[in-house]
Amino acid sequence: MYVSKHHALDDSEAIFGLMEAHPLGAWVCHTAGGLVANHVPFLLDRSRGEFGTLVGHVSRANPIWRALGAAAPSVVMFQGPQAYISPGWYPGKAAHGKVVPTWNYTVAHAHGVARAVDDRDWLLDMLNRLTATHEADRPAPWRVGDAPADYVDRMLRAIVGVELPIQRLEGKLKASQDEDLPDRLGTVRALRADPSGEAQALAGLVEKALGGM
Repeated sequence: MYVSKHHALDDSEAIFGLMEAHPLGAWVCHTAGGLVANHVPFLLDRSRGEFGTLVGHVSRANPIWRALGAAAPSVVMFQGPQAYISPGWYPGKAAHGKVVPTWNYTVAHAHGVARAVDDRDWLLDMLNRLTATHEADRPAPWRVGDAPADYVDRMLRAIVGVELPIQRLEGKLKASQDEDLPDRLGTVRALRADPSGEAQALAGLVEKALGGM
């Protein structure tokens, strides 16, 4: 991933936070048949390895798990808040006109070699942790054990685990850092005027980047 000096995100805590807040990863794996892409909700296990380990699962019918090998590199891409940025928001448009549109976003790329895990106990533990993570804020959290045991067993037989120890981690935050200060403030004002959650989240990132000036 190309990352200019303005947009480098080197804070591992911020990168981990992005991955956990937006866990649906775009997983691209190099196989003998070429590049294969899948979208998988991953759980980040921060305790395993220097950069953590991603765990998840795919359908047993998905051929990707059979294509994994010790020499098959993968990258999982996590997309955070993003939005089109209009030059009409910039005071610079009226002052000199030398402005163009851009796109602000934040992403994390986790590189490593994935392996398939076809083990019932591993899968059940992973599903329990994955479910607990995403049900934690609900008033009546659903648990895997709430389903009938025979049904859970049948569902477990229909999936295969994926484990990816992260060997290299990249982060990028494009939050108007290379724009003039008045134009950056104009971007914040326009994003704050948009009630969507994504616009509000991105406005917060642009504001946070302003604090680093």
